[in-house]
Amino acid sequence: MTIRESAEDYLESMLMMREQHGYIRSVDVAEHLGVTKPSVSYAVKRLRENGYLLMDVDGRITLTEAGEEIAQRIYTRHRVLTEYLMEIGVDETHAREDACKIEHDISEETFAAIRRLVTKQV
Repeated sequence: MTIRESAEDYLESMLMMREQHGYIRSVDVAEHLGVTKPSVSYAVKRLRENGYLLMDVDGRITLTEAGEEIAQRIYTRHRVLTEYLMEIGVDETHAREDACKIEHDISEETFAAIRRLVTKQV
């Protein structure tokens, strides 16, 4: 199943919010992504309908196994690409911004090569 870039961004952000706060709330996702609360509500509805997350009665979000898998894949790409860009001299702010743009479009083959290069340096 293919998933749109925006959905990947939402899932990745949710994973990051869970790591930061121990829970996921729509308001935190909106702030992190710089989008409106209604935009997050719409995205949450679509992601829930597609089986990527659950929401409890208090509005707390939980990633399903499928949502977790996608979020972890994108977040790993983001971290590795950020590290790679910083290794080649890009400042951290630009490295993070550019990694976010690259993470969705880079092929598995190219990402694997970058990952091998980054892990050799560690």
